[in-house]
Amino acid sequence: MDYKIIHQPEQKLFKTEVDGRTAFVEYRLLGDSLDIIHTIVPPPIEGRGIAAALVKATYDFALQNRLKPKATCSYAVKWLERHPEFLSL
Repeated sequence: MDYKIIHQPEQKLFKTEVDGRTAFVEYRLLGDSLDIIHTIVPPPIEGRGIAAALVKATYDFALQNRLKPKATCSYAVKWLERHPEFLSL
């Protein structure tokens, strides 16, 4: 499913709204890396691929800006394990 994902660089987050609930990914910049530190999806909207869409949008942004994807957030760690191509670009 496609979600309208909004980047708020001043807050260092990507967010989307689904059924009146806000889900988001928070990141930090560490030198030449972008580190996802939190992935938050409220329970009523879990299980719809929202976290995956947010993480992908965040790492797409990282690659477009020549930043290496990193993950402190446990969800993002697992996402990168499932998508190793993001680590080799």
